[in-house]
Amino acid sequence: MTVSLANPPRHYPEPRALLTLLKPITWFPPMWAYLCGVVSSGVPVAEAGWGLVVFGVILAGPMVCGMSQAANDWCDRHVDAINEPGRPIPSGRVPGRWGLWVALAMSALALAMGWQLGPWGFGATVVGVAAAWAYSAEPVRLKRSGWWGPGLVAFSYEGLPWFTGAAVMAAGAPSFYVVTLAALYAFGAHGIMTLNDFKALEGDRRTGVRSLPVVLGPEVAARVACTVMVLAQALVIPLLAIWDRPWHALAVAALLAAQVAAMRVLLRDPKGRAPWYNGVGVTLYVAGMMVAAFAVRSLPPLAGGT
Repeated sequence: MTVSLANPPRHYPEPRALLTLLKPITWFPPMWAYLCGVVSSGVPVAEAGWGLVVFGVILAGPMVCGMSQAANDWCDRHVDAINEPGRPIPSGRVPGRWGLWVALAMSALALAMGWQLGPWGFGATVVGVAAAWAYSAEPVRLKRSGWWGPGLVAFSYEGLPWFTGAAVMAAGAPSFYVVTLAALYAFGAHGIMTLNDFKALEGDRRTGVRSLPVVLGPEVAARVACTVMVLAQALVIPLLAIWDRPWHALAVAALLAAQVAAMRVLLRDPKGRAPWYNGVGVTLYVAGMMVAAFAVRSLPPLAGGT
């Protein structure tokens, strides 16, 4: 085989390609969810210290989420060669085993950072790192399932960081209210992750990844995703009302109504409109998360509970 002298093989990754590998745009959901946990804990930031907040946000976003993206790109390099051949690894801009080494090094660094957040923060980091590898790597590779894969990502992006932020701020187990909201919004995020699978539809079909768009078809998968997102928030609204937070419940209801309007547009062309909805509808979804977080920050403990 003749190697072109104009484009010799690389031995070291391009700096910009490394940043692309970590996909900074994906860091926002776990960082935002961690902040929801901070707010919902009810602990004043001045009391806990801004350093704890900033450190946790960096851990949730650039470190754990960034590591998960590097691990996923390494494990998906054969799929990306079909879907996105310009990605850093299949294009050769991150050559050899650099993608794997980056993911492993960041896993170790994330665990070291998690250790600094005490037992709750470290335990959550262990779970997050393990979930990232379970999602992407053989022999587990839960992303092959359209149900388990998006569910694990939704848990890792929304539920786990929310729980972690509250636990770290309170230096203990979060309240029932916090755990309930984190679980519901993580459940709803399954729909968001299903819509995210639309971009890899062809590659998933050819490589045996049974995402919901592959198994059910784009139209049915989009309806399932919308139903899951609506159901989660439809449960949050009456809970906020029961917990004597009617104005917060009304705000979440208004945000849900706007999402339903956007869903009507999405369902006209699920495959084509999925990226648009991820920008519009998801923004409304995460706004509701923060509204709910503020709603429960000053709620008194349940009688006989936390």
